[in-house]
Amino acid sequence: MLKGISSVISPELLKILMEMGHGDEIVLADANFPTASHARNLVRADGHRIPELLQAILQLMPLDPYVDKPAALMQVMPGDRTETPIWREYGRIVQECASLPDPFEEVERFAFYERAKRAYAIVATGEGALYANLILKKGVISQA
Repeated sequence: MLKGISSVISPELLKILMEMGHGDEIVLADANFPTASHARNLVRADGHRIPELLQAILQLMPLDPYVDKPAALMQVMPGDRTETPIWREYGRIVQECASLPDPFEEVERFAFYERAKRAYAIVATGEGALYANLILKKGVISQA
C-alpha cells in the first residue's frame, strides 16, 4: 500500500499510468467491451466500476490540455434507445478533478474500437452500464 493512491489502482495499473506519455490514451472499458482482442496492454480491474476508477486515475493523471476533447465516449448506435446516465457521472468527475466543463467527444462505435486498438492500454472493468466505455488522453505535468 502507498499513501494517497486509491486501493482501486492496482500495481499493474499504476505501472501503466507511469509508462504513458503525453498524448497516449487509455481505455476504461465496460464489461461488454472486447478487451482481450483489442488491447496492446490489458489491465484487469474486474469488480470495479468505471466511475470509481476514473476518480482514482484523475487524481494521478492529467488530461491533455492541448486538445479540444481529451476524453471520448462510445456513441450510442443509431436507433438504439439506450439511455446513458453514466455519462453525467463522468462529466461530474472530470469537472471536479480536471476543471473541464465539456471534455467529451462522441465516437461512432466501430471507430471507437479502432481507436481502442491503438490505445496504450485498455482497462477491463466490471462496469455493467451500456455505452460506458471511455478513452482518456494523457496530458502533461508542468514543473513550474
